[in-house]
Amino acid sequence: MLDLLVVGAGLSGLMAAYTAAQAGLQVRIVNKGLGSMHWNAGTVDLLGYIPGAEEKAVQRPLEAIATLLQKYSDHPYSLLEMKYVPSALHTFVALTEKLDIPYIGADDNEENLLLHSPVGVPRPTYLTPKAQLAGNLRRNAPILIVGFEGMLDFYPLLIAENLTKLGYQARAETLPMELLTNRRDANTVQLAHELDDVTRRTKLGRQLHELVGANERIGLPAILGMDAHAEVMADIEKLSGAPVFEIPTLPPSVPGIRLFRALQDGLKSMGVRIETAMEVSGAQKTISQNGTSERLAWLESKTTTRPLKHRAANFLLATGGILGGGFNSDADGRVWEVVLNLPLTMPQDRSKWFDSSFLSPGGHPVYTGGVRVNRDFQPVASDGTLLYENLWVAGNMLSGADPILERSLEGIAILTGMAAGQAIATR
Repeated sequence: MLDLLVVGAGLSGLMAAYTAAQAGLQVRIVNKGLGSMHWNAGTVDLLGYIPGAEEKAVQRPLEAIATLLQKYSDHPYSLLEMKYVPSALHTFVALTEKLDIPYIGADDNEENLLLHSPVGVPRPTYLTPKAQLAGNLRRNAPILIVGFEGMLDFYPLLIAENLTKLGYQARAETLPMELLTNRRDANTVQLAHELDDVTRRTKLGRQLHELVGANERIGLPAILGMDAHAEVMADIEKLSGAPVFEIPTLPPSVPGIRLFRALQDGLKSMGVRIETAMEVSGAQKTISQNGTSERLAWLESKTTTRPLKHRAANFLLATGGILGGGFNSDADGRVWEVVLNLPLTMPQDRSKWFDSSFLSPGGHPVYTGGVRVNRDFQPVASDGTLLYENLWVAGNMLSGADPILERSLEGIAILTGMAAGQAIATR
């Protein structure tokens, strides 16, 4: 029988599957659609802001987590031993190196990087793809932002203007779209595939060489190759004669898709099967041997003919909560978990969504709410009673955090996914 079935192919589900497969378990992943990595910047935010003190970005997140937990003791990070956090992140970095999509931090001081947002606002993040590293705003080198005529959702003049207002030395230039593609309308993924062609990236590199000034680094939209990303980066830096970095655009996210594909390929090489278009809609439950909780015998997903049963010894939900579609709601304010209707901590009365807590320091109750779990990442009732003997939950389904406000989305996903996978393997 299958040892573990993971529901969800976001970062938490993939890292849980990787950890369990590394321990020798037979693992399969089912997911309804594209994971959140297709929409975010492709970086790893560990902790960027402490709720209630958002005016100041966190500089050293490993230290700041201790401060966070003093104020918010039910945060998902409280489920982890602090010595586990750097160890797990090191494992993630080593994995990306092995998969030829290396992620890098600022330095040995364990500081957050300051990278560009799509509109030129500094954003704190802990780990970045190598392709974004040269954009770290803690460096003093002047910046040339280069865009392309007619490209949607990337505005070099706006980025340069905002950076200048914040005290950075930046300017903008625009190149013809014909350098990248003959299409009249192309999204970022299509443009990235175009630059896999050596002829196109050679022309681009030579044009950049004509534009760049002394000591400048070049910021480009995150389209520098898809299948040949490393080669594209190397060629453009060599031809331009300057450090080059990518700036994430609005979705779809090319850096996020690169990471998803690399992790997916790595898991497949370990024997982990990933099945898409599998929306889990039902379950068979049985009473556990101790008689105090239930067990899951199987989950079922919708097909065009009849439901398909997925049997396993253990199950892990990593469906992403309110952002990933793992939770749903109605006009009355009721919020529910969509697979097993697990109890959630957010208020179930719509009137409580609009009281004084709407902008409370800890975040809106709808975003901080989620599934309550024990220290082994197994869902429990409000009194701490274990709900299912062979079920685990990870990622942004967990209660106690507002990951968008905190900039902790990927950190929570990676760390809790790996910890849950480890707990299952140990069991």
